[in-house]
Amino acid sequence: MARVQLEHVDKIYDGAFKVVHDFNLDIADGEFIVLVGPSGCGKSTTLRMVAGLEDISAGTIKIGERIVNDVTPKDRDIAMVFQNYALYPHMTVFANMAFALQLRGVSKAEIEKKVNRAADVLGIRGLLDRRPKALSGGQRQRVALGRAIVREPQCFLFDEPLSNLDAKLRVEMRAELKQLHVDLGATTIYVTHDQEEAMTLGDRVVVMRDGVVQQVGSATEIYHAPQNSFVAGFLGSPPMNFLRGELVEEGGELYFDEGSGKLPVPGWARGTLKDQNHRSVVLGVRPELLADKEGARFATNGNSLQMNVQLTQPLGERMNAYLSTDNHDKVVAQLHAFSALRPGQSVPIYFDMDRVHFFSTEGDGKAIALNSAALH
Repeated sequence: MARVQLEHVDKIYDGAFKVVHDFNLDIADGEFIVLVGPSGCGKSTTLRMVAGLEDISAGTIKIGERIVNDVTPKDRDIAMVFQNYALYPHMTVFANMAFALQLRGVSKAEIEKKVNRAADVLGIRGLLDRRPKALSGGQRQRVALGRAIVREPQCFLFDEPLSNLDAKLRVEMRAELKQLHVDLGATTIYVTHDQEEAMTLGDRVVVMRDGVVQQVGSATEIYHAPQNSFVAGFLGSPPMNFLRGELVEEGGELYFDEGSGKLPVPGWARGTLKDQNHRSVVLGVRPELLADKEGARFATNGNSLQMNVQLTQPLGERMNAYLSTDNHDKVVAQLHAFSALRPGQSVPIYFDMDRVHFFSTEGDGKAIALNSAALH
């Protein structure tokens, strides 16, 4: 396996349309990196540049100690798994997995050993004589994985490989992919638009937007300490709530004034925000950090806003409550299923102020107050 480095990489189409901007990332040998972001953010283009399927417009890509800018895809010693599996329909599973090795001139005995070993790892030994049309989606994806594994490349590249699977199978395959990475210790770059997939798979997650890297870190770091409001809102389901308001000082205390009520600014944020009286800010709070009086697992003393219950959605042990204030039409709280909230009620909803975030209202919504203790 190998270290992979991208240094100041750009991709420009038609001489003007820049889809990847100054991409920099150092991927350690054996690391599992996930590129995540909305459609059109440049994540698949970045992966294809690493694979050599797209030329880079500027910058440098290294695999191991070798600059591969002008190296053909077949000579980069990488293996790529696609969303649509890309299996040869007329070949058996064995032949699909063996094909790349045959092109290399590997002996029949070695091919058989490598294919059987990969098939055992993936649980498809009994499928080697079948053709792709006789396989389920999950089985086809395992064959595509096996075809990559037998090549023993320096780096594995995955381009949304689970998108065509149903929800239950996606969850199962995520666990299998993670275990496979642990077993192989393979350097892996994985592209997805599914934020849950990104958080469960990656050693580090790279969040992209409009071709620009927004944040790089572990799933825990990005979830609990997002650097801007885009990252905060992209990761998490339901997504983070954003309430715009004003910082006001009253009686020596600092408050976030939402317009329909005030919330006390917590002690950890006062030092950062104390000189910003009457400044407009955005308060970010995740749905699981909101609660009714009975369900709160944190202090409930002056840290509530009166909200109207619009809709409730039962989800087994949890339920989502869709709420509103006079100034915000949609606030989502994730509550215990035994909550007594019902549509049409007006109730106080409490905020876990030790774990909220404050973002700028300007530009990219940069975080201006994050509680680092939330990471622990």
